[in-house]
Amino acid sequence: MGDDDEVDGGDAVAGLFARARDVTRTAGRRLLDLVLPPVCMSCRTPVATPHGLCPTCWSRLRPIERPCCERLGIPFGYDIGEGALSAEAIAAPPVFDRARAAVLYEEVARDIVHGLKYHDRTELARLVGRMTARAGRELTVDADVIVPLPLHRLRLWTRRFNQAALIAREVGRLSGVPVDLAALSRIRATRPQVGLGEREREENVRGAFRVDPHHRAGVAGRRVVLVAAVLTTGATASAATRALRRAGATRVDVLTFARVAPGGPITI
Repeated sequence: MGDDDEVDGGDAVAGLFARARDVTRTAGRRLLDLVLPPVCMSCRTPVATPHGLCPTCWSRLRPIERPCCERLGIPFGYDIGEGALSAEAIAAPPVFDRARAAVLYEEVARDIVHGLKYHDRTELARLVGRMTARAGRELTVDADVIVPLPLHRLRLWTRRFNQAALIAREVGRLSGVPVDLAALSRIRATRPQVGLGEREREENVRGAFRVDPHHRAGVAGRRVVLVAAVLTTGATASAATRALRRAGATRVDVLTFARVAPGGPITI
């Protein structure tokens, strides 16, 4: 038997193992669905497929689609032309290049974010990541690296996981863009942003981030997509963007699952 025959035989065996593995996984999922039927990720009512929402909860989401502000991703009530900017973007141009989000931070979206962030419902990351990846296609299409917004090590130790990292992994998996979970560090333990005004939020996170020296080469000269769960006033995203730009990033776009509408209540 020649070398080529051995390679062909090895490929055939590997293919058989792969098919057997897929069959086993499918059977396992079906068995699990019989024992634990899939439920809506928000209201917990039964649904047909796992990691989704029921029709009622879907209808209560407010997706952000075009037309929207080219810089901040704020939805417009009507189309005012390609590349249009919102009044907010004109009055206070953001530090980052563009921001996009899947939905407005209201009702169901708020419950999903709170469940993931505060109630250890890490299974929500699959749904959140899928919706976030879809909303960020125009950002990831030519991006070089995805970087999650980091938690300070003390908060990470308390919470045990970083929700932004879970979302970033899913966005990276679906988009094919590499994810660097350790590129950006939060070097100062800041107060929670909840309850702070816009100016207080800016002061709270000023100088709170830096790019790890060992990861600087992965950021310098790169187009970065910064991933977080929610965009509120943009203070935290701006502080993180400044750190990425100091490390040499050529472009920083911000991608989140939800964003607070201008003038809307900030509950996170």
